[in-house]
Amino acid sequence: MEWIFEPWPWYVSGPLIAVTLFLLIFMGKQFGMSSNLRTMCTLCGADAKADFFKFNWKAQRWNLTVVLGAVIGGFIAANFLSNDLAVAINPKTINILNELGFSSAGTNYLPTELYSWEAVGGIKALIILLVGGVLIGFGARYAGGCTSGHAISGLSNLQKPSLIAVIGFFIGGLVMVHLLFPLIF
Repeated sequence: MEWIFEPWPWYVSGPLIAVTLFLLIFMGKQFGMSSNLRTMCTLCGADAKADFFKFNWKAQRWNLTVVLGAVIGGFIAANFLSNDLAVAINPKTINILNELGFSSAGTNYLPTELYSWEAVGGIKALIILLVGGVLIGFGARYAGGCTSGHAISGLSNLQKPSLIAVIGFFIGGLVMVHLLFPLIF
């Protein structure tokens, strides 16, 4: 059982993801987590307000099951299948993050300076969360999927828009980390 507590190497997890995607393609399904937001909004009655939400949501029930499984699986993994809550990151990165004010870098899975109830209390944090959430939500819907969806599902389906989106995500990530992140924090 000890092997399940450790991070799996790429040569195990990568082929498992590939097999899963192959099976979905074989069954005529397209996997995507962010598309479930549209389904959930439709279930809550958004189809009465906007035509975008008028579609056959029952055809996506299988994908809602995937979301439920991801939530339950994440809870089980975080609470019962984890030995160490710290992420193994480079000591140089820890030093840089400490200089930027993230004293929990290298000791916690998520930095407590961003992911704690105390961090949400300030107006700056609320604005960052609100703006970030709107940009992420709008961006995922506008781009036809989130970063993982395009990088894993879209590229495995050989979709040109996914290739363009993934290139854009990497460029945006580099701009954020090297230009905007130091200005914000």
